Amino acid sequence: MNGGVEPQTPPDSPSMDAGVGKPPRHHLTSIRHCASSARIAAAAASSPDYGLDLGTMSLISPTDVRAGFLPVFRSGSCAEIGPKSYMEDEHVCVDNLIEHLGGRAAGIPAPGAFYGVFDGHGGTDAACFVRKNLLKFIVEDMHFPTNVEKAIRGAFLKADHALADSHSLDNSSGTTALTALIFGRALFIANAGDCRAVLGKRGRAVELSRDHKPTCKSEKIRIEKLGGTVFDGYLNGQLAVARALGDWHMKGPKGSISPLSAEPELQEIVLSEEDEFLIIGCDGLWDVMTSQCAVSIVRKELMQHNNPEKCSGELVQEALKRDSCDNLTVVVICFSSNPPPQIEIPRSRVRRSISLEGLHLLRGALDSNA
Repeated sequence: MNGGVEPQTPPDSPSMDAGVGKPPRHHLTSIRHCASSARIAAAAASSPDYGLDLGTMSLISPTDVRAGFLPVFRSGSCAEIGPKSYMEDEHVCVDNLIEHLGGRAAGIPAPGAFYGVFDGHGGTDAACFVRKNLLKFIVEDMHFPTNVEKAIRGAFLKADHALADSHSLDNSSGTTALTALIFGRALFIANAGDCRAVLGKRGRAVELSRDHKPTCKSEKIRIEKLGGTVFDGYLNGQLAVARALGDWHMKGPKGSISPLSAEPELQEIVLSEEDEFLIIGCDGLWDVMTSQCAVSIVRKELMQHNNPEKCSGELVQEALKRDSCDNLTVVVICFSSNPPPQIEIPRSRVRRSISLEGLHLLRGALDSNA
């Protein structure tokens, strides 16, 4: 499903209580933030088309980046209703951002791409609206493209406020949101909720987002400081996520600080040749599968057929086999036109042996214990 950016209002859709009360997942992930403007500067220096702000957070060391390397974007997605009565997930895939935006692409660094997954609850209104408008809000933000981080943060909050102002959308509808915006080698991940982004780095899983569950220590502290409670894994006993857009029946007046936050957590990395693909998915996948398992499946499948759409389907089918109880939405984004290479494990040149004297000592010890 390719989402547009026109400001359309989705049709009325049935509300679903089950989407609000998801069972909490106790396996919480964390990410290590490392501030280093020098790393992005190194990337920008080898890509003169960059017009990006250099204040950033990076997980990649300068030695991982080879001058002249530029990723190629291609993606595939799969979405299934699963065992639920309604499909409340939405997603968007834009492999060529310049072509997609047309006349609005002036001044935007190339090549560019945009991807997102949105896990709705309380009906589909919020997820549909955010899917259709979030990219538009990013591009129209006054800070874009000179400060991408501020533009993304502002777009999330603008979408949240637009849901509050709308008279045609259900104000009890809400959605989590995870987006991936890429310019050249600069990858920006923004997350509000429990969707997840995982980078496949030569077969190793690198988590680029943190699941915003109410039981997460930092989220629980924030919630309680703002007067909220966490009961049996749920925010104020109602919602199984600590951050979401919409849900204005749970928030105070617009502009006030609420325990339920729409503020995204951002992460930026510089892609290298070792970064083979990115997986973004709603929690229906991650409830039943580890990040490393997902990366291993995708890498094996890409080596066989090099088709990211088939890979996303494989992940969804595997999650259904593992009895996922939620809607399932997965997007796989590849950074090369070629399949991942075979990983060669060098053989040790050290020959392990035992001397004749040692063999006799061992035999004696065994005989004495017989």
